[in-house]
Formats: sequence, C-alpha cells, structure tokens
Amino acid sequence: MASFLRRSLGRVIGGVAPIHFPTSGFELVSSAVVLEEEMFSDYSMGRYYPANIGEVLASRYQLVGKLGFGVTSTVWLARDLRTYKHVALKIFTRDESNEDEFAMYQYLRTCSGSHPGIRHVRTALDVFSIPRDGGAHRCIVQKPLWESFRALLARNPSHRFTEDLLKAGLRSILLALDYLHTVCRVIHTDIKADNILQDVEDEKIFDDFVTAELQNPSPRKFIDGSPIYMSRQLNLPRIFGIPILGDFGAAVHGDIEHTENAQPLVYRSPEVMLKMPWSYPVDIWNLGCMIWDIFEDKHLFHGIEPTDWDPNGNGYTTRAHIAELVAVLGPPPVEFLKRGKRSGDFFAEEGKWNVAIDIPADMTLEDSEENLEGGNKDDFLAFMRSMLQWRPEDRKTAKELLDHPWLNN
Repeated sequence: MASFLRRSLGRVIGGVAPIHFPTSGFELVSSAVVLEEEMFSDYSMGRYYPANIGEVLASRYQLVGKLGFGVTSTVWLARDLRTYKHVALKIFTRDESNEDEFAMYQYLRTCSGSHPGIRHVRTALDVFSIPRDGGAHRCIVQKPLWESFRALLARNPSHRFTEDLLKAGLRSILLALDYLHTVCRVIHTDIKADNILQDVEDEKIFDDFVTAELQNPSPRKFIDGSPIYMSRQLNLPRIFGIPILGDFGAAVHGDIEHTENAQPLVYRSPEVMLKMPWSYPVDIWNLGCMIWDIFEDKHLFHGIEPTDWDPNGNGYTTRAHIAELVAVLGPPPVEFLKRGKRSGDFFAEEGKWNVAIDIPADMTLEDSEENLEGGNKDDFLAFMRSMLQWRPEDRKTAKELLDHPWLNN
C-alpha cells in the first residue's frame, strides 16, 4: 500500500507532495439517479461547493474522498500537506444558515485549559473560506472521527448498549458537558446518538481509504460539468478511541436568556415546551432522554397523539408529550408552572391537568426499564431521576452526575 501511495505522489506543496488521483475508470452514475446532496433544493440553487477529489484547498488541504453530506454541507477526508496528517473538512453551502455554527466553532477554538472534558469535545483545528463568484464557502477543519453511537447501535443485533459500555460513554459525555457548561459557557441543545462519535486510534484506516480511492475511484455524476461524488465509508478500526461530542450547529451561548424552541422533539425539556427561560439544564434533560434510546432501544417519551384523541392524525403534539411527562414524573410543581407562557394551555391555575385527553396509565420508569434487576436497577433509575426533573434547578449538573453511585459501582 505504501509503495502504491508513493507512486501516486506529485510535486511538493507546503512540505508534503499531493496525490495524483485517477481521472478515469470510475462508475458514471446515471443522470436519472438523484445522488446524495442533489436531493436538497440548495443543490439546484448552486449553493454547494463543486469539490473535486484531488483538489487542494487553502494551499494546504487535499481532498482525498467524500465522507458524507447534509443539508448545509459536505464532509471530506483530506490530507494536511504541511503535516501529512488526515483531517475531516466540512465545506458549508454559501448562505447565511450556517453562520451560527461556523461562529460557534470559531469561539470554541478560544476555549482552553486543562479540563479533562476538552478531549471529548469536537472542536475546529482550522477555519477558512473558499472565495467564489456568488459567495464564499466557509470551511471547518477537524480531526476525522469514526461512526456515531447510532451507527454502533445499528451494528449491534440487540440495538442496545451494554451497561458497561453505557457507563463508559456517559462518563465521556458528562466530562464534555461539564467543560462546555463551566469553561466555555455553551449549551449544546442537540445531544443525540448521531452527534456522539468515536475517536480513531487506528489511523491506518485513513491510508486504506486513500488506497481504495486510488484503486477504485468513487462513483460520480456530472451536472453542468460539476461532479457529485458518492460517499465512501471508512473501514472498521482495530482500536476505538474515546467518545467525542460533536455537531455544534444548534449550540448557543449560555450566559444570555433563551426562550426559543430548541432540542429534538422527543428530547424537549419541560421548560422549552412550556415557553419559559431555559439554560444549561436542558442538556441534562436531553442526555437523560437519549440514554433510553441507546440502553432500552426505545424512546422514553414519544409525544404521539393517539388516534382516539385526534381521529385525523397520529403525529407528534406538545400536549401528548407533556401528558407523558405527567405520567412518568407526576404533576409539575405549581410554582414551576407559573414561569411558563404556555402553562395555561395545559394546566389550570392550581396545577391540575386541563386538557381534554387522558394522562397515559401505567407509564413509569420502573415499567419502561427492561435491562436491570434489583439494587442495580434502583441505582440506575435514581440516576435517571436526577436528570429527569420538572424544575431545571432540581436536575444534577454534569459534574454532580459524574459522582453518582450508579455510574461508579
């Protein structure tokens, strides 16, 4: 493999020679096939950067293959020609929808210190822009990581983490949250299995990726002369690294008041749903809900309107979600309800449920938890209850949760 790579090297740019990638021998995808980012309207509007494998950006980063795509970006594996290290390069669409994420990553680069959680937060190694007629494309350079917790679940026939794996993952994420909350003063707001990735200690998988691209060039199609590549997966590493919390596209600064909508629907905290000021504890609630997904293989809360409540549909509603909270947590404190602009939509002044639907019966943490028994189950449920509290000030902080008995027994 090493000799194959050496034969593909070209003239040196900035210390390390770029690789010559094949310009033929690839599968040409039919024009009738909608390929990856082409499914989004922003592609037809010309907002995606027409990246080419082999291209060198910022006179430093050579694109060696496409890792993935999203609504606002494409992600590429690249070689840093100054250091010969592989990096992940996120190229944003040229519009204003990604300004907040780009600014957040720039801000996180200014956070520093010796806090152990910094190792578990995916930050930017570099940021730059690609000038282009019609608007520049912002770019973020990051350490390349492997698949997400969700991808790990998909590989597991049980679709569940073991208790030991769950504990190990939670220690990492709680360290990350403590660092974000206390040092960076940032609220993530989007903690889910998709956004927790595995570090890679086996860097051979990046060389294997490059060799695969050289020997079997990625399928692609061309639209008006610009390519759209099919993404290529990284191989399974021999050694996994630490879990890392990523994707700060929805993150906000914590030292200002927030009342806007936030969080994935089934992970929304009570204060967000009831339209009251929210802060760092929304991340703790969010984490508690996510635990159910990866340990129990089901949502703790669904918020799905039963058809006998709503004959015209069976979709998510806030009232169905809050009804489930009442079933699991009991009635909310009256004092807490007085803080919310929407509390009156669901509760009478004295805190009584005031919606013409029933609170779900027999919906408890004890009945929903199916993996543990005895005292270990009691400790785990106590851990969960320390996160899932109506009042945000009653939830444990990330640092306090790190000391919880269940996590340390």
